[in-house]
Amino acid sequence: MSTAPFLPIRLPALGRDSEIVVALSGGLDSTVLLHALAAMPEARAHGLRAVHVHHGLSGTADAWVADCERLCASLQVPLRVLRVQVDRRSGLGLEGAAREARHAALAAELRPGDLLALAHHRDDQAETFLLRALRASGPDGLAAMRMLRPFAQGFLWRPLLDVAREDLHAYATAHALEWIEDPANASLEHDRNFLRHRVLPLLRERWPHADAAFARAAALNADAADLLREDDRIALDAARTDAPDVLSTDALRTLAAPRRARVLRQWIASLDLPPLPAEGIAQIESDLALPAPDTDFVFAWSGAELRRWRGRLRAARASTPMPPHWSDAWDGRAPLILPDGGALELIGTPAFDAPLQVRLRAGGERIVLPGRTHSHSLKHALQDAAIPPWERERLPLLCDAEGTVLAAGDRLLSATLDAWLQSHNAHLRWLPPSR
Repeated sequence: MSTAPFLPIRLPALGRDSEIVVALSGGLDSTVLLHALAAMPEARAHGLRAVHVHHGLSGTADAWVADCERLCASLQVPLRVLRVQVDRRSGLGLEGAAREARHAALAAELRPGDLLALAHHRDDQAETFLLRALRASGPDGLAAMRMLRPFAQGFLWRPLLDVAREDLHAYATAHALEWIEDPANASLEHDRNFLRHRVLPLLRERWPHADAAFARAAALNADAADLLREDDRIALDAARTDAPDVLSTDALRTLAAPRRARVLRQWIASLDLPPLPAEGIAQIESDLALPAPDTDFVFAWSGAELRRWRGRLRAARASTPMPPHWSDAWDGRAPLILPDGGALELIGTPAFDAPLQVRLRAGGERIVLPGRTHSHSLKHALQDAAIPPWERERLPLLCDAEGTVLAAGDRLLSATLDAWLQSHNAHLRWLPPSR
């Protein structure tokens, strides 16, 4: 009878066509996870396969791929190598940008109902709990990592979350497994490594079961967070507007500050934006206390931004600045793609009588609105029409050969263009860039 260590892995309920995809780095943890799953007939019955993300950031990256290929070949498990480009200009830092690229690549690998299996274990959970505590997180943050949660089209599964690192090492030794040792894991530059190599060993000297205690505390916080989440959802639904990325500030003001903070964080998570930091919550609280409804409040973090204007709070990815002197000629025969990824379309007629110039606002423009005989400041007309500043900044202007403004996107039409569109049973459509 084998005396090799046993890992208590239990598969969650899976659809008939769902597959198990193991995120394989080649390190100890993911090597053990793949080996253990490969030994389970029920896992193989669900199309067990592995994916390895090649970031191209290390000189040993190709060697890691070769090691993963050898492991998968020995286990007869299919392997797919995902090569990603890390955006060093994202504002997230190299580590954060690599994580974003990795998550996007892994998400694209999942079909509906698939499980993405990650090798996080109990020691990782303890480290995550401490890091969140040091950042003054509430119950949601202190819940740390969940064993199973929705991810992309499928689910993210951490079957080793109750297993200690030393048990994984014992398993690997007993089965004579080989794995990659990433030198970066020994560096104390990163907070997690400092906890792993300096703080937790000291705590274990006094409290041998510290890791288990922190992991249990994370589980208790997860229970508390689940109880709070339903009331948060009800409050968030009451604050929503027609646009998912815009909330009513009047509705937010009716909430108690602790509930408002939770609602804001849940909303940000629903938009797939980076977690809103405590500083952001504090600035929103200060801004909501101001009486001026027209104030254009902005808070930016990790490539995202919050803006408030006229009773609306909007969250989105930070926009790439439009080229200030861009212009193009457009006859309306085909959609015009704008520099920011948006588009203009003329619907209902083949083309304009003559090509129009499309450009961006430069300031000082005027427009003659339908039913008026004299021109108005375009700036004031847009404000009167309650066009929020995040749209005004990107509105393309349509002008005739003399430079007269005929339209600001499809938000404002001049008397001339409005009459022409009506006579041709046509309409203009501006499609802002998708976020």
